[in-house]
Amino acid sequence: MRPRPPIKGRGIFSGTGLVIAALATTAAALLYPIWSYADRQDTADASTLSTQTVTTPYGPLSAQDKDFITKVRLAGLWELPAGELAEQKGTTTAVRTAGQHLVDGHTSLDAHLRTVAGQLGVPLPNEPNAQQKQWLANLDGAQGEDFDRDFAAVLRLAHGRVYALAAQVRADTQNSLVRDLADDANATVLDHIKVLEATGYVDFATLARELAASPTPVPTPPAVAPSAAVPLTPSPAPSYSLPPATAGPSTP
Repeated sequence: MRPRPPIKGRGIFSGTGLVIAALATTAAALLYPIWSYADRQDTADASTLSTQTVTTPYGPLSAQDKDFITKVRLAGLWELPAGELAEQKGTTTAVRTAGQHLVDGHTSLDAHLRTVAGQLGVPLPNEPNAQQKQWLANLDGAQGEDFDRDFAAVLRLAHGRVYALAAQVRADTQNSLVRDLADDANATVLDHIKVLEATGYVDFATLARELAASPTPVPTPPAVAPSAAVPLTPSPAPSYSLPPATAGPSTP
């Protein structure tokens, strides 16, 4: 008896079976990246950031936006007093001019910032953080050219970091109020960078190394409601007299 030929279309290795197996393999290949992507850390981070974004009449307000508002406020809380010290203790016209720019710039920027914080309901600190207080204490204890050099170095470093943050926020934010504040901050900080560099005391090699290093995290002081944020205003009077720009011969 002759053997019966195999019946076409039956069995896993038949034409139909091969087509089904191929489709299953393709589906698995397409779905795997989705499952894999869902487990990635950056996806989890994006989800976390999304949950921290709140809706406002001016557009979404992200965690980065709120962090920016807080950091600009902190910058003004110590940089305005540092500017006043430079006005009082600077031994050159350029250092005293830089100090005046810091005072004027942060007075104006802080008024804008407090208005934005009030409209968006973002709490604000009322005092500098621990590192900023230490910088102020160091400047308060320095004298003469040591003060000039320390003032230019630490303020240029701080402004470089804020400038980079303001640019990033300006590029990313979806909130119109934060966008306007970032524009104001960028203009103010760039002006301060220029006058600090004009003192002639900025060591750019050291500055580049410090900007490349990751700053040590410092806790943010307690925040208060925007309505309770103390306005930044120049002191009514200096604590001591302004020194001359250059030393001259003594007169009888």
